[in-house]
Amino acid sequence: MSARILTILALAILFAAPAQAEELDCLTTEWKLLGANHKVCVYAFDDPDVPCVTCYLSQARKGGVSGAVGLAEDPSEFSLECVQTRPCDMPDKLPKSRKVFSEGTSLLFKDTAITRIVDPKRKTLVYLAISRKVIDGSPKNAISTVVLRP
Repeated sequence: MSARILTILALAILFAAPAQAEELDCLTTEWKLLGANHKVCVYAFDDPDVPCVTCYLSQARKGGVSGAVGLAEDPSEFSLECVQTRPCDMPDKLPKSRKVFSEGTSLLFKDTAITRIVDPKRKTLVYLAISRKVIDGSPKNAISTVVLRP
């Protein structure tokens, strides 16, 4: 492939990528003698297609020595709340569903993903957070809805 085609593909992947979250704060839930403490962290991210919507995700983070070096598998424990932060209308031509956030919660096989589902009849955006494990799967999920108001 030519360098030009590779650059175009890289830019397409970059702009199609889910949002990146901003860590707001972490609170210790259990003190550990060695390594990092267990904690719950709160993150914020804006919907990449609907800039008037911000989602807040709280997620458990495993500590200890393995957590301190990034090898721990975080538990599938999280909460989600999405809010309209300013007036706006439903954007035209939103896909029926789209992954708007994804974050790894283990070194290789587990992540938390948030998918936006559009309910045009009710002018509502539904945000569904799930924990995905490649091997066993996971039923853990959370949901938040935003009714868009001009």
